[in-house]
Amino acid sequence: MSTKKNHTKAFFKELPRNVFSGFVVSLIALPLGLGLAMASEAPPIAGIITAVVGGILVSIFGGSHVTITGPGNGLVGVLLVAIAALGLQGAYAAVICSGILLLLLGFLRMGKLADFFPSSAIQGMLAAIGLIILGKQFHIMLGNKIVRDSSVAYLLEIPESIIGVFAYRDKGLIYAALFGVVSLAIMIFYSKIRNKYLQLIPAPMWIVLLAIGFSYYYELILQQPNPIASGYMITGIPAIGTIIDEIPIPQFTAIDSWGFWSSVIALTLIASIESLLSIKAVDMLDPQKRRSNINKDLKALGVATIGSGLLGGLNVVTVIARSSVNVNNGATNRSSNFIHATFLIIFIALFSTQLTRIPLPALMAILVYTGYRLASPTVVRKMFVIGKEQVFIFMATLLSTLFIDLISGILIGVLTTFVIHMLLNRSAGLFFRNIFKPNVLMYMENNESGLDNYYVSVKHFCSFLNFFKLKKQLDQIPEDKDVVVDFSKCGFVDHTVMGNLNDYQELFMKKGGHFEVVGLDMHGTDSKHPFALRRILPIPTVISKSLTRRQMALEELAKEYQLQYHREKHKQFQAIAQFHYFETKHIDYIYHEFYDPINDLKLFDIVYSEGALMAKENVRSTMVTIDLAREIPSFTIDKEGFLEKFYAIAGLEDINFENHNDFSNRFYLIGEDEQAIRAFFTDELIHFLESNSYYHIESKGDQLLIFYKERLASIKELKALLDYAKRLQHIILRTIIRQH
Repeated sequence: MSTKKNHTKAFFKELPRNVFSGFVVSLIALPLGLGLAMASEAPPIAGIITAVVGGILVSIFGGSHVTITGPGNGLVGVLLVAIAALGLQGAYAAVICSGILLLLLGFLRMGKLADFFPSSAIQGMLAAIGLIILGKQFHIMLGNKIVRDSSVAYLLEIPESIIGVFAYRDKGLIYAALFGVVSLAIMIFYSKIRNKYLQLIPAPMWIVLLAIGFSYYYELILQQPNPIASGYMITGIPAIGTIIDEIPIPQFTAIDSWGFWSSVIALTLIASIESLLSIKAVDMLDPQKRRSNINKDLKALGVATIGSGLLGGLNVVTVIARSSVNVNNGATNRSSNFIHATFLIIFIALFSTQLTRIPLPALMAILVYTGYRLASPTVVRKMFVIGKEQVFIFMATLLSTLFIDLISGILIGVLTTFVIHMLLNRSAGLFFRNIFKPNVLMYMENNESGLDNYYVSVKHFCSFLNFFKLKKQLDQIPEDKDVVVDFSKCGFVDHTVMGNLNDYQELFMKKGGHFEVVGLDMHGTDSKHPFALRRILPIPTVISKSLTRRQMALEELAKEYQLQYHREKHKQFQAIAQFHYFETKHIDYIYHEFYDPINDLKLFDIVYSEGALMAKENVRSTMVTIDLAREIPSFTIDKEGFLEKFYAIAGLEDINFENHNDFSNRFYLIGEDEQAIRAFFTDELIHFLESNSYYHIESKGDQLLIFYKERLASIKELKALLDYAKRLQHIILRTIIRQH
């Protein structure tokens, strides 16, 4: 009873931050829902219905914690084909049947389905989906509605649409194209503006606000009609009171045809893969590092999809972009998904007429950017870095998806991967002889300190075909334990497995455990990428690179300050990852590291990311860590502003000092042990902070983290940061000595 009471108390304590996060997510979900529905040639309101039904039902019945559900990018191409072949009402019937299949997959515990698809094939499929979205919507973004019979035809005609813009004579089309280009520019450059106040409103919502404001400017100020061509404005958004009256009746007349069931299977396949990948990615972002109940989530997605189809909506999937925003804005449980749906209902109830003031090119620009992110050259470049064979798998999947269909594309990708694996090993027997054999042995052993360690031995081969066996064992191990995975008896380890093992290493590290992979010393790779497949081959030579100007300046700085300097990249960041700042961020690597052995101080450049998959944003910054001789209270201190005051409303109380009003007004100080923090912050320390530039400072007890901004520091800024850190360290050491 007390546990239930504690859960209820925690729920209401965390509710304000979940309301805040749900509101921010709804600002993205509104334009995206409208855009994805129209890109699928469904009524615009269908996207909002999908998000509302998914948000409500999955938050109640789901098994994940901080995910957001709604219409997905991956289903646009399948829905286009389904609506064209079956009609809108027939497509709704296919959506309902797809929901039934998803529900069945959940009951059959098929949450491991995504583990059977090779990573490069999935990337190829997602890239193809991105090109399908980009190809069709690019023309509308430029005020050029065209109809072609294939996705490839839309892509090939993009240059013609760009050139055609300069030949427009219709003022309405010129304004439409201009609005599309401006909206695309906002999507591209907005994330590069590292301003916490601007980013409270997501880029898609800025586009909506700009469009509505533009319309009202012409109507109320200039007293002229909207100059954008009427054929390029949103239409067909019903008032909240008439939505129920306009619910379509699904037609199952084509249920006995292969065309109907091919659409159902494609919808189910893409919805399940997109959702499972997103759930897995969001679990890695969750600050509490909880594992989702994937099978329970599949059931909830199935129920929500059935409900969505009956009400005139589309397939409900777990979406990575909105989920990443949800996590980054402090969501802690499923209530944020429910609240995001609630805000969407409020928006439609209050602003349905305002939404018709949004031009189609603006929404299509959002989707063009989304499509580009899925199929960007960076994705292809990453495949090349991992290995040439991965490029072949990627391109085979991408091209077959574009020229045939999604189901054929993913199946060809799987078959291509299997054939390449056999050719690389020059043996089909390795796979056929051992595919049904148990290839994973796990047992528990005690170490010298009496704690339990887990040892996992993998034999024969480990690829996407049988990774589920290894995953099943690893999922049983508590993340705060030590694990050794031994591949010394394994002849072949593929790219999919290496990527998944990296995810486990991050998960165990953040939970206080240790996950180590051994036995790959005799396995060669064709690239230096950590996810490259491993087999017994000669190890390639290492290519040296010339120094950049910054590296040469840093070497001079190291000599000047008598510091040890290492410019090589490395992944020894276990201690850094334990800081609160990195709870929802993924550290890629550290480089340009300075070490001061006298002061136990490290200064380094770091590369980390926020979000995942298409929502991933890479950040480079310069930071300092200081190892402390004794424990101090854990706290975070930053410059106080409007956002920090808002956090206080959400339950993160600022610690203020009555005798130091200037400090209390200018600095935002938080931490769990308020009494210990107040005792630690002496007058000397507070005066030092007041009289120097603002830095983000965080303590995790035995170590401090200090940085200035979320970007690389110049040499001048680097010197200032180093000087600040040393002076702060001396004051803290004096404080520790006095208090002990």
